[in-house]
Order: sequence, then structure tokens, then C-alpha cells
Amino acid sequence: MKPVDLRIGPALVVPVASAPFTGYVEVTAGVITHLGPEPTEAAAATTAAAGRIVIPGLVNTHCHTSQQLGRGLGDDVDLLTWLHDRIWPYELALTEADAELSALVCAIEQIRNGVTLIADPGGRHVDGMARGLAAAGIRALLGRSAMDSGDGRPPGDRESTEEVLAAQDELVGRWHGKDRMRFSYTLRTIFNCSDELITETVQRARRLGTVAQMHVAEIPEENEHCRATRGTTTVRHLDRLGVLGPDLLAVHAVWLDDEEIALLADRGAPVSHNAASNLKILGTPRIADMLDAGVLVGLGTDGAPSNNRMSIIDEMWLAAIVQKGLRRDPTVLPAEAVLRMATADGARALGLADVAGTLEVGTAADLVVIDPLTANFATAADPVSALVTALKTENVESVLCDGEWLLLDRRITRVDEAAVLAEAAARAAAVRRRAGLAIG
Repeated sequence: MKPVDLRIGPALVVPVASAPFTGYVEVTAGVITHLGPEPTEAAAATTAAAGRIVIPGLVNTHCHTSQQLGRGLGDDVDLLTWLHDRIWPYELALTEADAELSALVCAIEQIRNGVTLIADPGGRHVDGMARGLAAAGIRALLGRSAMDSGDGRPPGDRESTEEVLAAQDELVGRWHGKDRMRFSYTLRTIFNCSDELITETVQRARRLGTVAQMHVAEIPEENEHCRATRGTTTVRHLDRLGVLGPDLLAVHAVWLDDEEIALLADRGAPVSHNAASNLKILGTPRIADMLDAGVLVGLGTDGAPSNNRMSIIDEMWLAAIVQKGLRRDPTVLPAEAVLRMATADGARALGLADVAGTLEVGTAADLVVIDPLTANFATAADPVSALVTALKTENVESVLCDGEWLLLDRRITRVDEAAVLAEAAARAAAVRRRAGLAIG
């Protein structure tokens, strides 16, 4: 499908970058050309939206698309067991066709949850992943999981620093700027990345004008490992290497002290907060303290094996509730702040604020039409606050990305969703068999 010229309204429009209003959004050639209480005469087609709410497309700052076929593999185990005994064997068993289908199914789930932009921290079969994302039409920051050292890696998953960097360099030429994708250099963890790989990776990301993604300070054992091998904690070591900055996305950032939070703020390093997977496997990060210190925080779902509910809508609610409980203060993380984390702040964290995260004239037409007339939402006193406190997947009616409807009247537009999901179920079972993972 091609982008369409259209008018959406009258609806409650929540631009995030400015005050909500009742009126219209108009789109021409995939770009927002008008926002206001009255329509112009220029739009070619009108999407009636009386009683609806229009918001920017949600941003998922951490989403493992190649793990979608592994849902349920990471339940009730610690992180290192999850990684060494479940995820690495699973990933090694994936074929390129599996990775393509996994990414497509993941993108479908993201679209149904109002997401128009995801940051994928990488897998081995990037060509397959990219084709799956392109088929769904979603906007993506795409990477290849980079590891060159460490224990526990399967024999078929060992590469030198030079091999890892060369593979990523090649992928830049193939996918950066193609369809709705940009390439992002990625790093797995300090357990599995040499200092040379870390510095060379971030330097390449800076030259490309994109962000590098890295899992940072996930568990106490990580900081202990870093002290033993580098003499200090992960965040301090990254700063000592000169890589801590706006172009390094620190994913999770669970186990930080006050000084490390201050370092993130001072260096402008953004954080991807994954509330559900953190609670399930890693712990509870001090997100309210980070925000108070001035750290830029976006939201992510992580992957299906570490979350199971791959919904940024759920993440918004959970992020707010957990931090209120952690601080024992119901005023922290108000709904307006959490909505920014899921939209404008997430786009800024990915270096894509000029493309996504807000509704503004001149930006790409990435938006979501919300149906509030459901039992969970219809009686809300403040519909804007309810976008965080009451919203559910079923409220997402339509999703526009780059001016193209990817979900229209709750129907995925680009692919036969039922056929895709049937194939995915069969492939997931086959991958588990090949990996020797008899779960349940």
C-alpha cells in the first residue's frame, strides 16, 4: 500500500509536544501538513473519527524481533540460565526464514499495540529480520547482536572482533535507509564484548549518525564481573572508554548507584526501561530517580521470552505503578510523563525525534487512532491520563505509519494475519525441537 492523503477527525488530538485539542490531523504524501480545530480544504479523503482519540505512534526502544518464536522459553529461570541454556540455543537453531517470520509476527503484535517505531537490538539473521519488518511496514532501527568474547556461548556462535564489525558494516550498506529502516550497531553485554568491540562499535554508530544499543547493568553479577575484569562497574567503565553519551542507548540499567545515574545524566546517555522483563528477571531500576536527575528514558518491551506480553501499552501502566510503589509516592511518574516516555522521549532516545514521537506539522505521519468506547476506558474522567492508566490493546483501532494504514479498523492491512500466525506456531515448535528445548 502507498501513503494516502487524508484528513482524520474530528477527534481528541493529543500531539504530546503541545496541548490536546479537539479537531483534525491532515496528511499529505506521508507528512503531517495540518493540525487544528478546523479542517482545510486540501485533504483528498476523510477518516471519520468522532469520539476517537489520536496520538503519536508509540515507540518501543527495545524489541527483540528474532525472539518472537521463543515466547515462553524464559519463564521462571534466572538471567544466566535464561541466556545460556534457553536463548542462545534457541537463537542458534533459527534459520533465516525463521527469523523473517519471527520479525513479521513481532511487528504485527507491535502494530496492534499502537507501535510505529521499534529498536531491534539484533539477531544473527538480519536479512531475514529486515525482510519481515519490511513486509509489515513498521519503522525500525535494526541491528545485529554483537559478541566477541565471554563464556557460555555455543560453539556455532563465536566470532572475532573483526568478523563481528565486518558483518555489521556490510549490513549498513544493505539496509540503512531502505524502506522504513535504519541500521543500528549493537552490543550484547559487557560479559560478551571486548573493550575494542565496544569502542569500535560506538565509533561506527557515531559516524553513521545513529545510536548504538547495549544491555547495561542488568544484574549485580554483571557489575561484579566488570569489577573483576575491568576494575569498576559497567557504567563507570563505559564512561572511562569514552562511549557513554547520547549515541549509546543503555538498555535496562537496573543496578546503578547515585553516581552512575548522575553520569548518565551528565553524558546525556539515554535509557531504555523495560518494566515487565526487569521485574521478571532482573530487578527494579530507579526510573523515578533517573528522571529526577535528568536522564532521558524511553520504554521497551524486550523480547517475547523475557516478557510474554509484548505491549508498550502494558509497559506504560506498569512503569508508572511500579515506580509509585518503589518510592511510596503516588505523585511520581504522572501519566503525562509516562506518555512522553512512550512517544517523544522514546524517539529522542533513538535519535529519531525528527521523524517520530509527536504530532507536528512537517513530521512523518505516524499516529494511532484510539477507540475509547470500551468498558475499560469509556467512563474515564480524564481521557489523556487514561491513555496510561486505562488503555488496553483492544482500544487500538487504526495505526498509520509514514502515511500508510498498517492497521485499519482493527485489520492488519499488508499480510494475511491468520495464515502468518498459523505458520509461526508450527515454526516455533520446530525451532524448539531443533534446539532441544522441551519446555513444559
